[in-house]
Amino acid sequence: MIVLLVTCLVALLCPIVRSADTPLVWCYHKPACNFITWPKIASQYCNGSQQSPINIMTASVQQNPNLTAFNLTGFDDNSTFMSIANAADSVVVNLDDEKIKVQGGNLPGVYNTKQFHLHWGNGSSSPGSEHMVDGKQYPMELHIVSVHSKYNGNVSAALAAKDSTGLAVLGFFIEGTNEVNKTKSWDILTSYLTNIRNSGEQTSDIMNQITLNSLIEGVDRTKYYRYQGSLTTPDCNEVVIWTVFKEPVRVSHDFINRFSTTVFFKDGSASVLNTYNFRGVQPLNGRVVTSQVTVPSAAPPSSTLSVITVLLLSSLYLL
Repeated sequence: MIVLLVTCLVALLCPIVRSADTPLVWCYHKPACNFITWPKIASQYCNGSQQSPINIMTASVQQNPNLTAFNLTGFDDNSTFMSIANAADSVVVNLDDEKIKVQGGNLPGVYNTKQFHLHWGNGSSSPGSEHMVDGKQYPMELHIVSVHSKYNGNVSAALAAKDSTGLAVLGFFIEGTNEVNKTKSWDILTSYLTNIRNSGEQTSDIMNQITLNSLIEGVDRTKYYRYQGSLTTPDCNEVVIWTVFKEPVRVSHDFINRFSTTVFFKDGSASVLNTYNFRGVQPLNGRVVTSQVTVPSAAPPSSTLSVITVLLLSSLYLL
């Protein structure tokens, strides 16, 4: 019975909830089941035409005036973190979706925020993010996962409906910095990793410690990329409106390094540290990535130009 309960818990706490048609054996760290094989392992969706993540080529991004600011409810509430868990392939923080909501930003309705999880490489100096921008890959990426309110918090229902707007995921790049304790909330978050080293372990001691806002501190949330895509783990369901923020969160190198040196993959044959748990970028296949309308910088006032001209002429005269 205990084994059954742990198995069910892991299924509920997986990085992104996947459909339950058939159990899938997939991984990041073995040639027989890593992301290269997913189109065969989960062929219904993982070889689709709107897969994630992608490499965002900024020269091809189109402007969309409808991409306005978000209304993020509960992001400053420190009572929303329910538990933190090692979900076999990532670290997942489960949230109180009755208190946290995402709307605005041209999303088609209100979305209830269920959880966030992370993808990383092998320390702050190695590539680890899922999305790339002009070929640049960051050390880590944070995904905040929300489900459309019409599904009453039921992610499985959104997947079953094959609704392309069923989920909204906010993606934040994580970048290392030498600034001490940048940010303090990441120190608190990563301090719990020693309690969830092994797959299936979780703790609820994280409650009333930190907020979502404190983890994404310093990011301008009015600047982002938008595209239609999929889950980045099997079954790779194409049901996600992706928002990828342009500015990274700056976090001390030590806090990033804790992920790849503390938690382990689910592996029956050996203890394998969880590293490089990201899917490689997928073909765009004609999809359009959009962003806010770029406002051209204002030219200097004519009076300023006149002063500059006079000063230049004066210096030439003295020469």
